[in-house]
Amino acid sequence: MPVGVARPSAGLLDDLLELFLAEGFGHFTLAQLAARLRCSKTTLYTLGHSKEQLTANALKQFFRTSAEAVERRTAAADAPADRIATYLRAVADALRPASPAFMADVAAQPLAREIYERNTAIAAERVAQLIADGVRAGDFRDVHAAFVADTVAATMQRIQTGQVLAATGLHDADAYDELAALVLDGIRSGAGRATRRAPR
Repeated sequence: MPVGVARPSAGLLDDLLELFLAEGFGHFTLAQLAARLRCSKTTLYTLGHSKEQLTANALKQFFRTSAEAVERRTAAADAPADRIATYLRAVADALRPASPAFMADVAAQPLAREIYERNTAIAAERVAQLIADGVRAGDFRDVHAAFVADTVAATMQRIQTGQVLAATGLHDADAYDELAALVLDGIRSGAGRATRRAPR
């Protein structure tokens, strides 16, 4: 598609995402979205053939751009421990624009929830990779990377859905700092750590 045609749709998708992040999406009708974005319903249909698909495409845009920003920050860190801490804090920053209304709608809408859970699983795989890199470098003890990553993913989901805030009073950024510290304290190599297991 020519650049001149694609750019308006891309800009409209960004505007739609900004609206969803601030106010959620479950309560909007297509007519209301068109009015808020100052476009026609026909123009909205260029972004998706239904409201559900429209929402899904906006979410995919959100997670795609967030992942790119997180990876840029992670790549700038040198030591394995710094990369994990940077990764978790970058995830927190990427999710900061998401309002409680947005997160509640993600949890309530099946397709949106599926997209969210898929991206949480991708984040878990990335954490596992970062841990495995640190084990190979000798910076981390020989932990079970997949188990640690699964635990991190479960905590990330609790943070992002507000459960950690409700249970502890910790806001997202502080909770991610605590999670990074907890993980790193548990996997760093050093005197007094558990004996390294045989390679799996």
